[in-house]
Amino acid sequence: MDIAQLSDMAILRMIGDFIKKKRMALNKTQDELAKEAGMSRSTLSLLERGEKVHLLTLIQTLRVLDELQLLEAFEVRQQISPLEYIKLQKKNQRQRVRHSDIAAEDDRPSEW
Repeated sequence: MDIAQLSDMAILRMIGDFIKKKRMALNKTQDELAKEAGMSRSTLSLLERGEKVHLLTLIQTLRVLDELQLLEAFEVRQQISPLEYIKLQKKNQRQRVRHSDIAAEDDRPSEW
């Protein structure tokens, strides 16, 4: 299924169906889950029907259902840009010393 092709309301219904399925798999009533999540049964019912609810309602429900890992996709990870990466590499590279450079600096005649 291409979720990008769904309407906002279809996505809300899909989320509601997911919540209901998970609740029923845990063998909980709407009253039980709502009480554990700290909301009214009618609010949970709205969520399960795909109605508009606050984002906090979804988070509280996912927490009780032990499904918060679904929100990991929203985590913002710090990334280094390619230019910053190259600068870091150059900074950390060791300078190679060539023996010809050392010999050029030493103008003393060889004792050999």
